[in-house]
Amino acid sequence: MMTARLIFCAFCFMLLLSCSGDKAKEMLETAEFEERQMNLPHAKQLYEDVIRLYPTSKEAATAQARLAALKQAP
Repeated sequence: MMTARLIFCAFCFMLLLSCSGDKAKEMLETAEFEERQMNLPHAKQLYEDVIRLYPTSKEAATAQARLAALKQAP
């Protein structure tokens, strides 16, 4: 069941990325959604992707802050 959910989330994420121009913002919003859903491993991966793919964006700065907060959380 979890695998199916992850595959569905990945599909939705890829669909979102292919439809719009502001990919850093979309990726950050997806990471924030995953964090709210308590899917922390996926949220962390998405935050890392934002930082890696868009290092000079304001979204990368936000992603860095969220990653730091998640790493400090128990």
